Amino acid sequence: MSSLHENLSLAIVELPAAALRRMLKLVRLLDRLSRHPAYRSQVYAEVPEIAQFNPGHDAVMMCYDFHLAGDVPRLIEVNTNAGGGLFAYLVHDPSLPIEPASLKMKLKKRLLLTFAEEISHYSGGNKSKPDRIVIVDEDPDQQFLYPEMRAFADLFTAWGVPTEIVDPQQLDASADGVWLNGQPVDFVYNRHCDFYLESESMAGLRAAYLARKVCLSPNPHLYGLLADKRRLVLWTDPVKRADFSLSTTEQALLDKTLPACSLLSTLDLQQVWSLRKQRVFKPVDSFGSRGVLLGEKISRKRFDELPATTTLVQELVPPSMTDVPDHDPMKTDLRLYAYRDRALGVTARLYRGQVTNLRTPGGGFARVKVV
Repeated sequence: MSSLHENLSLAIVELPAAALRRMLKLVRLLDRLSRHPAYRSQVYAEVPEIAQFNPGHDAVMMCYDFHLAGDVPRLIEVNTNAGGGLFAYLVHDPSLPIEPASLKMKLKKRLLLTFAEEISHYSGGNKSKPDRIVIVDEDPDQQFLYPEMRAFADLFTAWGVPTEIVDPQQLDASADGVWLNGQPVDFVYNRHCDFYLESESMAGLRAAYLARKVCLSPNPHLYGLLADKRRLVLWTDPVKRADFSLSTTEQALLDKTLPACSLLSTLDLQQVWSLRKQRVFKPVDSFGSRGVLLGEKISRKRFDELPATTTLVQELVPPSMTDVPDHDPMKTDLRLYAYRDRALGVTARLYRGQVTNLRTPGGGFARVKVV
């Protein structure tokens, strides 16, 4: 298990102010789009039944990942259970511990407000903060970002809300509600990667969520609307998005910031193969870059084995490079954390190799300087 400080880079990533403004505009546009009736109608026709269930609240700690092409940000993917949010604070002063006493008051208020708004929406305005929170993940103490979950638990406890970090199998959960060690739980901060609650270990939480007995955030509804990789296909298709009441300016924003995306099943395979070096292949149901293949690396045999209906073919947007003290330049992506249409923070991740990781010496989360 790592510590938080092991995942930090000493590098500073410069982000043009114009690029940040465009990133923020895109986040706000996609949030508005996710609430449009025609958009939801299209999405509901493509997602599992549980993602069609609207719990009446949103998703804490979402993030939008970008590569920078010059001063133009290009959206690579959206995540609903994003880890690393507190790094956006820590990278500005790595000497500090992540604990309630050292968190800047502005950031504490910003983070806690998102959880307060979630429980308020869930309760119809009857609660201003949760009574009890559990943070769930599979074998949480074995997860790479467990120290960050611990930091969140300490933050919530200092807020006056008892909090535990558990595997979902430790919960007593059903359509009657959620309990931990006999104590009722009204808020589950979901870090689990079973996005549609399909596994046996998540069955109890699924039942409680559908019965509106617990505020589960993030949840399948928002994952289906914004983070399922198939939404990238919808956003980049002018025909499919014609019913979404988008202005000319909004259409242009989508065209400028979104790389071309299609499902492999809708494309001519021979043409895709011929253009493979300019493409990235992603399983639509993966997370954490698992199963992602760069076209320049893929063999014909592996290409022919790709499941056509669940493989996203995305235009390759090479990551920008950042100079790193005492190391060679590293690939860089930018992560903007958000709640609804509000930015919570921005950080960068530096890495080598095919996909983002937090294990490259000199790499990890890095400070962003807006220029």
